[in-house]
Amino acid sequence: MSAEPVRILRRALGLVPAGPHYFFRRHALIVRVAHWINAGCLAFLLMSGLQIFNAHPALYWGKSSDFDRPVLSMTAQYTDGGTVGVTQIGPWHFDTTGVLGASDVDGVRTPRGFPEWATLPGPQWLAMGRLWHFAFAWLFAINGILFWAYAIARGHLRRDLLPTKKDLAHLPREIVDHIKLNFPRGEDAKHYNALQKLAYFFVIFVLGALIVLTGLAMSPTMDSAFPQLLWIFGGRQSARTIHFVCAFSFLGFFIVHIAMVILSGSWNNLRSMITGSYAIEGDKDG
Repeated sequence: MSAEPVRILRRALGLVPAGPHYFFRRHALIVRVAHWINAGCLAFLLMSGLQIFNAHPALYWGKSSDFDRPVLSMTAQYTDGGTVGVTQIGPWHFDTTGVLGASDVDGVRTPRGFPEWATLPGPQWLAMGRLWHFAFAWLFAINGILFWAYAIARGHLRRDLLPTKKDLAHLPREIVDHIKLNFPRGEDAKHYNALQKLAYFFVIFVLGALIVLTGLAMSPTMDSAFPQLLWIFGGRQSARTIHFVCAFSFLGFFIVHIAMVILSGSWNNLRSMITGSYAIEGDKDG
């Protein structure tokens, strides 16, 4: 196939802009590798974490479990109409039958925090869930530390992730633009805007650190070596609750991130995170 038909096909599929454009090196190799390792780790960590949570589907605040006052719980209640799933958040109770608290396992309504399709492994198997979780937790932590070291040493943190005063001054306008789905084009697409910088910085350097540290705080072995962890988080049960909130914050970020990738140009964004090359609309010289 000659070059021109290939170009026409690529434009028809949305792989490159229809008008004048050039390719910009957007992501270094280590950023791309770290990104995909994290994506895989988070999927396995979330699903295996839900398997572990199902062993005791309730969260508390403080040093010990207060069974009468959980922060959150997912339980099954037995009524004349059958098994009902109830999710409690503080003083509020919700009927979540079929999804949370009680769901179908092989056609039988069964007490279960999260449903079988959301956990790894699917059947209730705490020991295997812990093995999956700990294996990917160490990979996630090591990958994160290596990325932090690279970001600081090579200026990626200062240059690309830390918002400047100019970025923050434009933040209200960027929020409005994102609501209207007006995304940066041309030269502006070469750099993260303030919203992206704030989101990536928070997720990588705050949320990532919190989820690792709270995970370590739940380990009796780590508590013996670093008792300060329990003091920092106010007890093992508080650390578990924060860990749970961080996990679902990652999930929320993932959902928004995927939506923005699709809406702002899925093929272009995906290409940049696989090959590093991002198509910029316009003439490179002008």
